Amino acid sequence: MLGTTTFATAASAATLRMAWSQDATGLDPHKQTAFSSIRLLELIYEPLVRLDDKLEIVPALADSWAFADNGTKLTFKLNANAKFHNGAKVTPADVKASFERLLDEATGAAARANFLSIASIDTPDDTTVVFNLSQPDVPLLAAMAGINAAVVPASEIAAGSIGTTAIGSGPFKLDKWEPNAKEILTTNKDWAGGTVAYDGIDISVLPDETAILASLRAKQIDFALINDPLVATLVPNEPSLTLNRTPVLAYHVLQLNPSRAPMNELKVRQAISCAVNRQDILDTALLGEGRITGPLTMPAYQSDPATLFCYSQDLAKAKALMAEAGKADGFSATVIVATGEPPTAASEAQVLQAQLKEIGINLDIKMMELNVYVDTWLKGDFDMAVALNGGRSDPYTMYNRYWTKAGNLQKVANYIDDTLDSLMQQGRVETDLAKRKVIFAEFEKHLTEMAPWIWLYTGYTYTGQQKTVDGFVSSPTGSLFGLTTVTLKP
Repeated sequence: MLGTTTFATAASAATLRMAWSQDATGLDPHKQTAFSSIRLLELIYEPLVRLDDKLEIVPALADSWAFADNGTKLTFKLNANAKFHNGAKVTPADVKASFERLLDEATGAAARANFLSIASIDTPDDTTVVFNLSQPDVPLLAAMAGINAAVVPASEIAAGSIGTTAIGSGPFKLDKWEPNAKEILTTNKDWAGGTVAYDGIDISVLPDETAILASLRAKQIDFALINDPLVATLVPNEPSLTLNRTPVLAYHVLQLNPSRAPMNELKVRQAISCAVNRQDILDTALLGEGRITGPLTMPAYQSDPATLFCYSQDLAKAKALMAEAGKADGFSATVIVATGEPPTAASEAQVLQAQLKEIGINLDIKMMELNVYVDTWLKGDFDMAVALNGGRSDPYTMYNRYWTKAGNLQKVANYIDDTLDSLMQQGRVETDLAKRKVIFAEFEKHLTEMAPWIWLYTGYTYTGQQKTVDGFVSSPTGSLFGLTTVTLKP
């Protein structure tokens, strides 16, 4: 538990009463991969820059930035008023220490692979940070916009307390955390990013989303993050409630483990791709609330899924590929699934189980609590995994950690080849958008042909709120940072 502070007006009009179904799995912004953790940490910590609701890069801790020396030097000017929650000023030394921690392999940082071009960091004065790069790195700025690149106090790094305390510079302070029960956030009155119009957020963890809807109906909560489209579609039926519904970059996927037989056989993986009916899974699990997608979900790089390998179910082709791989009689495998994140995961697994049965694959579904699932997933200790993975505004920052030879999540992907690695490196240094689109279209085509994973679809982010809550701005990243602009009506 963090602290013992509560505030007496927890149910007053000055506090936003909020609920979600999944709690954070940890507090280290550099290590967390679970959506539930990211959603909380985005309110507490800040990166140098962030993405707005149009996916444009805008200031956060940095007021300005500029590339120089043919793209091998990136200079930031920090907001001189930025302070951490402990009252200490955010300095270039904190930025340097944060990125050195990110780059330290021992940290196990989730986004480490995004920052490997950083050769050294200079701090020439009280507000300037200079990143010296080993090569031009076009996506670097977008990578810095994620909470996995949060700036944390150098003093907390030295003390070894990152992850046990939560001292950020963001709009809210974490006063209390009772895992799987509640969080109490108070507004950071010294936040350099602006003024929040209420005193804090009282978050309840309610694992049953129908209970969240009931609490909204009873006006016991003001705002809720809703993951289950079955629940979300009921919100507009209530005259006192508003549903915010925004397409997201995150993607639903069946991850195969190509390091394990028989998924190490290309034709087996391709057979699985051909056997899957993506539209059927989308309609069953998400009520059709989404769209079929290839690996690239960001608007600037999306392609027509119909142009990708076997995106229309073809059981005859799937059975032929199984036979060519010597698996005409099928095989058995286990798929891991997280309980409740996403809430559609179990349904997705059941439909996949039925579809793969058609080509002789007997799929055993293993449900896991989220903490256990994340640990197992990070170790790559599975035959298959039903997953909801985060999207990014740039293809390189989205996928280099999985599909490059230097990627820090290769254990999760368990597959890399020279073509994928080469195309990712080409896209990393190419500055011309039209040429980058061609490079990443080829990357996507090759990735779906190799079928280490079976991409399914993207969905929506949903939030429900009382009509007394005004000004929330939702984002394709799923971020709840838009809560900073909310006002509460009487």
